[in-house]
Amino acid sequence: MERLGLGFLSAISLLLLLPFLAELCRGSTIGICYGRNADDLPPPDKVAQLVQLHSIKYLRIYDSNIQVLQAFANTGIELMIGVPNSDLLPFSQYQSNVDSWMKNNILPYYPATKITYITVGAEVTESSPSVTALVVPAMRNVHTALKKVGLHKKIKVSSTHSLGVLSRSFPPSAGAFNSSYASFLKPMLEFLLENQSPFLANIYPYYAYRNSPNVSLDYSLFSSSSLEVIDPNTGLIYTNMFDAQMDALYFALMALNFRTIKIMVTETGWPTKGSAKETAANPDNALTYNTNLIRHVLNNMGTPAMPGEEIDVYIFSLFNENRKPGLESERNWGLFYPDQTSVYNLDFSGRGVVDMTPPANITSSNGTWCIASPTASELDLQNALDWACGPGNVDCSAIQPSQACYQPDTLQSHASFAFNNYFQQNGASVIACSFGGAGIRTMKNPKPKDVPSPKGPKCLGRIAAFC
Repeated sequence: MERLGLGFLSAISLLLLLPFLAELCRGSTIGICYGRNADDLPPPDKVAQLVQLHSIKYLRIYDSNIQVLQAFANTGIELMIGVPNSDLLPFSQYQSNVDSWMKNNILPYYPATKITYITVGAEVTESSPSVTALVVPAMRNVHTALKKVGLHKKIKVSSTHSLGVLSRSFPPSAGAFNSSYASFLKPMLEFLLENQSPFLANIYPYYAYRNSPNVSLDYSLFSSSSLEVIDPNTGLIYTNMFDAQMDALYFALMALNFRTIKIMVTETGWPTKGSAKETAANPDNALTYNTNLIRHVLNNMGTPAMPGEEIDVYIFSLFNENRKPGLESERNWGLFYPDQTSVYNLDFSGRGVVDMTPPANITSSNGTWCIASPTASELDLQNALDWACGPGNVDCSAIQPSQACYQPDTLQSHASFAFNNYFQQNGASVIACSFGGAGIRTMKNPKPKDVPSPKGPKCLGRIAAFC
């Protein structure tokens, strides 16, 4: 038999690596929560059609309802399914209970229905201590059941948490878990680390705004390009509440030496209607929050403490749920009415953003530019340039060979062009010029010596009519 060529073997190796590379390069994702605490919702098969119509690729449900699992078969939509708190006791007591659930509720539908996560319990710290004690044993039994059928590496097991799991969240660097939950949190975090599962959190800037008179609405809606909250311990600058809450969780994990556990946001959103005291609950604010959230996530901006970090986020919720108890807002988080018409027109692609960019006929936002730091290493500049022209969505065609802003062909000049474009496109905030320390802001109109070019500073920011 002839010896196989090296090229053929390399091709085979590449094919074997493709699934891994695809996962590695997937980027941040936006999903939707499909709650069903209502008596007027369309049947699951109609919901599956609606979700596909809007190109939603990731969906979270709160149980393992068979009709829902059947409806999403062969759609390619990735499902996060749940074990409700009411099932924690039997799931934690006997492995046989979980094995039966796996046999009856999962295996008949997988892999036609693409299940990727199982959440065991939801916001258990809001329940009694007797409930929290059941979570980790139930998680372990679910993982064991998956392992028995060879799915433990394809389906991740975790549990969702409210921000009530923290005792401190401000400033973000002081984020700390509530010590009263230590008995279940430490083994749970060890489980997540051991199995490379994410920490799942429900993050709601709306509640922070509603419950605190000191929180700005613009800060909560990602709408502020000028309001900056500085963490006094780290010097990190925050321009929105979502990032501050994310980083509070990150620092809490870091304080317990679990910094490598990824954080996934399993619920966030904004209500469209509320009680008399919930004046911020309206469709305009909901559209603003979710639109800016999607842009922020899909741009892979990360957070001040985790710049460029991929974040997977699920927006709550697909429908208004008329049977949910509590204030009026609790029943009005939906993106769609039961008749499947939109509550407001949300663009899930991240393109339909609330525009905070200055008009194209002015030179900068508030007389500020962002240029490449002269002290940054070439490696850092190149990495930041690649990010800006890739996930950062900067149009870098003008700095390609033979194009208007290609000369001078220096890394410093090209990076300054890309940095300032990104800076102006994203509200000219401090964080939009960080680039891991490779960018610096300047209030002085850059001169040719700063960005040497036959066109002088014109090529520094094409988006602002320089080039």
